[in-house]
Amino acid sequence: MSVQPYEFTAPTVDEAIALGLQELGLQPEDVEVQVVRKGSRGLLGIGRTDAIVRLIPRHSPAPTSEEVAKPAEPEVSSAPSEQEAPEGPASDLSASQEELPAPGPAQAAPLSAEATPSPPPPLPSPQEIGQLARDLLTEMVDLMGIRARVELHFLDPDQGTEPVIRLNVVGDDLGMLIGRHGQTLASVQYLVRLMVNQRIHRWIPLIVDVNDYREERAERLQRLALRLAEQVVSSGRGVALEPMPAADRRQIHLALRDHPQVYTQSVGEGDRRKVQILPK
Repeated sequence: MSVQPYEFTAPTVDEAIALGLQELGLQPEDVEVQVVRKGSRGLLGIGRTDAIVRLIPRHSPAPTSEEVAKPAEPEVSSAPSEQEAPEGPASDLSASQEELPAPGPAQAAPLSAEATPSPPPPLPSPQEIGQLARDLLTEMVDLMGIRARVELHFLDPDQGTEPVIRLNVVGDDLGMLIGRHGQTLASVQYLVRLMVNQRIHRWIPLIVDVNDYREERAERLQRLALRLAEQVVSSGRGVALEPMPAADRRQIHLALRDHPQVYTQSVGEGDRRKVQILPK
């Protein structure tokens, strides 16, 4: 007679085996182990998968205490019992049936505690989300072999009531975290947002900066926009800036959105997209 295999799931193979042995009440030498899937930590918690193992007992597991204590159910015989009441007249049978209470309307059984749906967990506070984002970015920087610290700040939102989380990586020689025109920095910011979203299942406003690079570049771009706007007004001809990332183009648009004599527009595709400043 074949023995039934059992599958168990846990973060690691060893934990899954230990869980299975505990559930079956067996020792390691009493089972054959088959690894169905090895667990994976993923990258900073992204893509993590549990391990699955199959345990095949070398003999049938011992019955649990509940199974031992449970009395055997008596066999139901199809033959009439010797103690059954003798058949009586039909009037006696109908009289006994009339004495039974009439069935009432069907009522639903009350839900058990396990069947009652539990309320969703409360959303973490902005401070808790900010600390989570800071811890994830710190771990990312450490894995890259960079010696730096991550500062946590909260900015007033442009719209709504939820503050913007700002993480600023502070240290020496952090150019590799910025990249050309901040492209590497934009990728780091996207990854941190993605990891936080996976943990709390919400897309939150979050900015990642390195040694205040974003703030200083935003100020430089705004000064450049105002200077070029004066040139457009005096010459009457529009100018086009060099191709730049979306975040930089946004700074140009913001700097001149209320200008009375010029307006801005983005032209081009992909990496060649740039801003034009034109006279009104």
